[in-house]
Amino acid sequence: MNQLDLKEQELSESVEAGEWQPVVNLSEEIKQAQQAAKATFLPVTNIPIQLSQQNFRAIQIQALYEGMAYQAFISTIIHKYLTGRLVESAR
Repeated sequence: MNQLDLKEQELSESVEAGEWQPVVNLSEEIKQAQQAAKATFLPVTNIPIQLSQQNFRAIQIQALYEGMAYQAFISTIIHKYLTGRLVESAR
């Protein structure tokens, strides 16, 4: 029997504890994934943008925290705003 690493062990315990729920509307999930995949390959337009040094640095830090390039992070923020999915969080 193979030994599980720490992440695999945590996942296994989470599943056994019943913390996972089945996807109710799988067809909708698939549709959203397909739309996201299509959007990934749409033509891209580069735009110049001016930001304060403080905001730019904050964006770079947050993008690093999210595990993505700051350009992709900015694009994600704009996309979420335009689709009504950008939500304010309590900090």
